[in-house]
Amino acid sequence: MKKIALYPGSFDPLTNGHLDIIHRASRLFDEVIVAILINSEKSPLFSADERSTMIRTSLGRDYPNVRVDTFEGLLVDYALQQQARVIVRGIRAVSDYEYELQMALMNRRLEPRIETVFMMPSEAYSYLSSRLVREVCQFGGAISGLVPRNVEDRLLKKIASMGREGQAAAANNPDS
Repeated sequence: MKKIALYPGSFDPLTNGHLDIIHRASRLFDEVIVAILINSEKSPLFSADERSTMIRTSLGRDYPNVRVDTFEGLLVDYALQQQARVIVRGIRAVSDYEYELQMALMNRRLEPRIETVFMMPSEAYSYLSSRLVREVCQFGGAISGLVPRNVEDRLLKKIASMGREGQAAAANNPDS
């Protein structure tokens, strides 16, 4: 049976920490689905289509067993629909673990056949979050090396096209 794993998140924007987890998960599983959550209650900086494009461009042809998709609703329902039995989650710090454990236990309660696998990013990315990247970019800090080049270009253009109020909202968006 094919081992399919989901790597869900907002990816707003994709960081090199995300890419690190995707790379490592792609070596462990037959197929990895990078699943972009669409949540109508939140206002991401980039649309789902923009995020999908940035991820696909960043992956290039180096990851033939990775595909990008979007989903709404319960993750376990989407996982069953995709025949995935594993959810991959990145953990950077103890604070992540507390939240991720709560989500993993709820997912297990909803669907016991699906396992959650926690992966730590490389040390170089252990502090990195999408929110932090947006904030640094909004205040004119260098984000080179934190995100893929295509993401950096799009993020700089997006921030430049926003007014001051839009930039502050983008930096403070809790979706990371």
